[in-house]
Amino acid sequence: MADPIGAYSRIRGRRNALFTRWARRSFGAIGPGSVIELPVLVHGAANVTIGSGVHLGSDSHLHAPRDGARIEIGDGCRISGHCVLSAERSVRLGRRVLLARNVYIADHAHGRDDPDLPVMDQELTDIAPVWIGDGAWLGQNVVVLPGVSIGPGAVVGANSVVRDDVPAGAVAVGAPARVVRRPA
Repeated sequence: MADPIGAYSRIRGRRNALFTRWARRSFGAIGPGSVIELPVLVHGAANVTIGSGVHLGSDSHLHAPRDGARIEIGDGCRISGHCVLSAERSVRLGRRVLLARNVYIADHAHGRDDPDLPVMDQELTDIAPVWIGDGAWLGQNVVVLPGVSIGPGAVVGANSVVRDDVPAGAVAVGAPARVVRRPA
């Protein structure tokens, strides 16, 4: 008996591989073995570099539209669907970083000083680079705010809002996130 789900998966896999190959000319770089799963929204593709063996899940958004903005995704990263990486200056993921679904990482905030002006029309504020270290894991629905560094091997629990640095190997949870376990 035919396996229609398996056939559909193979077709999707081929489509994503063809798109990734075609997209290489637009991105800063896409390493071998990386796959961008459609659909995906990208602003400023030339400012985005993707390492080797990366999986970028569907419905993700990469936003680095300005000159000098950088998004760097290290080798072997796994980014589940519906993730947002937004850079005015720099968002960097080390090697083999794991992002669960709906993770939001931005190196900036929206201004809100003028109550008579819609937030979307105000200047961006708090612009500061974000760095996620090698082998870190961010759970579902995690939000990482500007200027945060998450150390290598750190784990951030689901639904956490990270506004302060998380040390290497630590576990942080909550909104705002706080370290609940440090490496032995």
